[in-house]
Amino acid sequence: MKIFCVSLGCDKNLVDTEMMLGQLKNKGYEFTDDETEAEVILINTCCFINDAKEESVNTILEMAELKKEGLCRALLVAGCLAQRYQEEIIKEIPEVDACLGTATYDEVSRILSQVLEGKQELCFRNLDRLPRMDTRRVITTGGYYAFLKIAEGCDKRCTYCIIPSLRGPYRSVPMESLVEEARQLAQAGVRELILVAQETTLYGADLYGKKALPELLRKLCRISGIQWIRIQYCYPEEITQELMDTIREEEKICHYLDIPIQHASDRILKRMGRRTSQGQLRDMIPDLRRQIPDIALRTTLISGFPGETKEDHQALLEFVDDMEFERLGVFAYSQEEDTPAAGYDGQVPDEIKEQRRDEIMELQQEIAFEKSEAMVGRVLEVMIEGKVADENAYVGRTYMDAPGVDGLIFVNTEEELMSGDFVRVKVTGAMEYDLIGEMYNESAQ
Repeated sequence: MKIFCVSLGCDKNLVDTEMMLGQLKNKGYEFTDDETEAEVILINTCCFINDAKEESVNTILEMAELKKEGLCRALLVAGCLAQRYQEEIIKEIPEVDACLGTATYDEVSRILSQVLEGKQELCFRNLDRLPRMDTRRVITTGGYYAFLKIAEGCDKRCTYCIIPSLRGPYRSVPMESLVEEARQLAQAGVRELILVAQETTLYGADLYGKKALPELLRKLCRISGIQWIRIQYCYPEEITQELMDTIREEEKICHYLDIPIQHASDRILKRMGRRTSQGQLRDMIPDLRRQIPDIALRTTLISGFPGETKEDHQALLEFVDDMEFERLGVFAYSQEEDTPAAGYDGQVPDEIKEQRRDEIMELQQEIAFEKSEAMVGRVLEVMIEGKVADENAYVGRTYMDAPGVDGLIFVNTEEELMSGDFVRVKVTGAMEYDLIGEMYNESAQ
């Protein structure tokens, strides 16, 4: 029986999808890229912001129409949208046969068996539960890099965020399970591990009574075959000296940190429920660069949060200008029901939110181009991701670039390279966010 799967939303959600596919593969199901020939359709949904919610709903409706017309015998909806709106989905879209909550994706094969026997299923468990599977994941990222989800849920309760009510409290995955999973990934050919969670820096505090991310990192660095380890979603207030020492001392750990700060106005940070001030951020960021001079810092921001004034926006622009992040993304604030911020006074009109977002990105574009130009002449290690069609060139990533969100480097060479290869490249040119380079032959220098 063939399964067609759609995975929406973040990389944490993608790990859940790969876990489900692994369980289904173990039960003998096959997969197809053609939804019209699928007998089972699985959609792993997102509803973090309104755009993601709309995409999830539209995908469900599209697949429901397909079920009416084609071979499909079972339509399963999993993930955050299913957790949040399970009753509405079943009621409004009768073609959906089952909804699985965020804590029950490890029951997908049992649920599918029930559906194929003609039963409609709602599968939800207490959000304190940590789903785990014994079967290997099906890697969907190309095989040479993979996300390693080290924890589930969040305890922070930022006022704009629905995640704690959809994903539950913070639960770390036991270290021995993560090390074994990483070994399996390495054996399957994965060369870059990207550590993800709602918050990676707090890893282990619930299990071991202390932040154990440095210890986990050191164990992962001992795994043969893994060449890069990248850390994402580091809350600034949880970054410790031990973590910085580990990043600096371990050669496999990329000098890259993703630090979502969301804003820089103290008034807005407080309304957001964030736990840092602008002053603390202004102290921390230069310190990170002092300790690791070639570190690439990524952050994400929210424009147009309720109550944001022109002065708050200007403070954020000045902060971005001063800090000069290597990588930066901005989201216009999304008013999410059942969050405290949704009821705040001073909701900012969409037009102004988007205008402020665009102003920040225009500034960041200038910063990014200057930083790209400064890379010209440097020799960098590059992971090859694929070949440019009809050209003697390949596309790859440097340690400064996470897949899907950061820049690329285009490598001109006559050599035959494979996806997943690591090569040394001399940067010869710069674009706004991307680099151009050529293979570096040390013996010829």
